[in-house]
Amino acid sequence: MKAKNGFNLRTVCGENILVAEGEENIDFSNSMNESSAYLWNSIQGKDFEVKDLVDLLIEMYEVDEETAARDARLLVDQWKQAEIIE
Repeated sequence: MKAKNGFNLRTVCGENILVAEGEENIDFSNSMNESSAYLWNSIQGKDFEVKDLVDLLIEMYEVDEETAARDARLLVDQWKQAEIIE
């Protein structure tokens, strides 16, 4: 998987917002919590798998692998549904 080009993370009033830039993405914006923003920034410009997100979550937060895997799969599903990864 890979993050689509044209989606940039911005902090607005203390909230992480994924902002679409470019005509093909013009109607999209999405709010992200701290951990999803961390993951988004970590995978920008890279191919990644769910396992990569799991490893990042375990590295950054005190979380067990099962919880990290569940959260990473859920996040990837949300990103796919929002069409911000390919």
